[in-house]
Amino acid sequence: MNHFKRVLALMLCLCMSFAFAACGGKDTAADQNNNETQTEDKTEDKTEDKTEDQPMTMEEELEAMKSEPAYEEGFTFFKSGGCTSAPFMAMHLGLFEKYGLKAEAYVGGDSWKEALGTNAAQMAVNHIATCLVPAANDVNYAIVNGAMIGCQSLWVLADSPYQSTEDLKGQKISAPNGIGNSSYNIGARFFDRDGIDPLTDVEFIQVETSACIAAMENGEIAGVVASDTWAWDMWKNGQLRWLRSITWDEDFTDEPCCVTVMNKDFIKENPLMAKYATKAVNEAQAWIGQNIGEAVQAQLDEGLLTGDFDKLCECMESYQWGTVDNAFTERALQEITEDYIRLGLLTTMKDADKVMEKIWWPQDPDQ
Repeated sequence: MNHFKRVLALMLCLCMSFAFAACGGKDTAADQNNNETQTEDKTEDKTEDKTEDQPMTMEEELEAMKSEPAYEEGFTFFKSGGCTSAPFMAMHLGLFEKYGLKAEAYVGGDSWKEALGTNAAQMAVNHIATCLVPAANDVNYAIVNGAMIGCQSLWVLADSPYQSTEDLKGQKISAPNGIGNSSYNIGARFFDRDGIDPLTDVEFIQVETSACIAAMENGEIAGVVASDTWAWDMWKNGQLRWLRSITWDEDFTDEPCCVTVMNKDFIKENPLMAKYATKAVNEAQAWIGQNIGEAVQAQLDEGLLTGDFDKLCECMESYQWGTVDNAFTERALQEITEDYIRLGLLTTMKDADKVMEKIWWPQDPDQ
């Protein structure tokens, strides 16, 4: 009997041991499965985090820029003064270098339009009135930002009988840099804004600025659309006065005069270089507005400006620097494009929105 009890007790212990082992094994397997699932979930979360489309930091972009095809060689820009001086000032101030960019002034015989169109140079600043039509007509560059406000006016002799654009109907007006260039296109919009047809109510002819005073005095022309720098001293001494101006007239100071343009292939192949080159030029424009005297002196030293220091400072101060952002420039370009199409200054395209797609490629999203 005692023997039977001992055997029974032993069998019960063995059963309980097997049961505990089975339960323990089952729990361990479940825990392992749970752990594996949690690990997979965490891995998926990390993958999702890595693939999420988040913008790179500036430091990451500057590092990535080093892999762009033009990085080692750098880029070239047209070096000029006055209202088109921002690329030179960006180099002078070390702003290109600040963003790791190698930049040098273009040396060649081509005009800036030809050089940018062929990618012999990659950047320039010039008048919208000069840049827009070639860009719309497939010259291979695009406008990437606005530069500043001001720099050209419609000038007449101070003692002339002409008191308004209405008085100039039937008269000849000089466009010194030629029909289709900045002075002509700016002048056409001056008259159009006042309800005067620039194609039929006045006659534009090309007379060099050096000959315009004599031409006005002998009655060959009644006025000239020319840079404020050229006219400044004669305006101050009472020889000239302006009738219309993109520098002082409120209905023209709501748009930039000049813009930065860049070669399209360079932009496509080197988007980060294009972005930071544009950013450097934007910073230079803002700096000029706060440091006119230093900017003028640097350009005099470089031979980009000539003449009296004080006069040049006054003239540069009359322009609005560092106040032009992308939204401002885009709206103005749209309006100017529509004017050009309506006035027949741009004849190859009739849809202003499609023109904008071709010409307006802003590169500095913070501007």
